[in-house]
Amino acid sequence: MTEATAAGVLAALRERGETLATAESLTGGLLAAHLVDVPGASRVFRGGIVAYATELKAALVGVDADLLDRLGPVAAEVAAALADGTRQRCGADWGIGTTGVAGPDPQDGKPAGTVFVGVAGPDGVVTRALHLDGDRAAIRAATVTEAIGLLASRL
Repeated sequence: MTEATAAGVLAALRERGETLATAESLTGGLLAAHLVDVPGASRVFRGGIVAYATELKAALVGVDADLLDRLGPVAAEVAAALADGTRQRCGADWGIGTTGVAGPDPQDGKPAGTVFVGVAGPDGVVTRALHLDGDRAAIRAATVTEAIGLLASRL
């Protein structure tokens, strides 16, 4: 299987007449930047929310505060809630959520490279757990690649 690209998923969404939004934690806007590097992205990409602080995941994206208290910010359920929350808040057909530990230090007992990606669409939400290697930049870049790949697998 060939690697999914931002241009490829944006073209597929454009052909379907659908839109996309992002909610990012560990990627800190890198996913949105990667998408808008593609000429014509504005026809599909509605926008994104960078909610790096835990409380902003609730305040800006609508992630349930009790969920965050119970599981912490690095969990599959949080990635799903980020994806669905940005989809709703940005009025998009599809949403992608990213959360995890880019490192170098662990967070809440989870090692660097622990990542969760969620994709929400018209037919529900899926998540993917990742265990990535490398430094901060490599983990963030790999998360962007995986997020685009997960969306492509749903289209």
